[in-house]
Amino acid sequence: MLVVADTSRYRRHTGDPITTETRINDRIRVPEVRLVGPNGEQVGIVRIEDALRLAQESDLDLVEVAAQARPPVCKLMDYGKFKYESAQKARESRRNQQLTVIKEQKLRPKIDKHDYETKRGHVRRFLEGGNKVKVTIMFRGREQSRPELGYRLLQRLAEDIGDIAVVEAAPKQDGRNMTMVLAPTKKPGKKPAAAEAAPAEAAAAEG
Repeated sequence: MLVVADTSRYRRHTGDPITTETRINDRIRVPEVRLVGPNGEQVGIVRIEDALRLAQESDLDLVEVAAQARPPVCKLMDYGKFKYESAQKARESRRNQQLTVIKEQKLRPKIDKHDYETKRGHVRRFLEGGNKVKVTIMFRGREQSRPELGYRLLQRLAEDIGDIAVVEAAPKQDGRNMTMVLAPTKKPGKKPAAAEAAPAEAAAAEG
């Protein structure tokens, strides 16, 4: 026989729906709170009515900052200003944050000049895009007995792109491979104002 439980008696006592949104002012429904003043001073445990009254007299909001504490911790603050400043900080943090991707470029120890220049161009492009580059020298057969060939090649590459990169992880042997990690010395961005202004000045001179 199928039995369906009657949950209505539980629903009557659950109160408001569970939410992660910060509770402020009259949405804080507890008998008492541990109150913190607008400058961080500890006021102590007070009745919710008194806390709300202090908030109103100070023209501030009563904001629940630690709901899990017993009693909950609330602070007097300008909640609108707080939310605005928090949003500004989050936006600035996202703007400054750069997703760093590690690209990989593989070379052979006896690489010819043309192939080396092509691979070097790839490494330079990755770095100019703000990415780190893991350069791997692959040894085969008897080449494994000549690790100095790979070391010299990695040193040569580091010197050739030294204007835009630094060696973050020095060359090291890893089985049949030798690896080195390069990191860009500057973030990708707009060209300097002087560089952008030069074409405009030239065009103005011609006109």
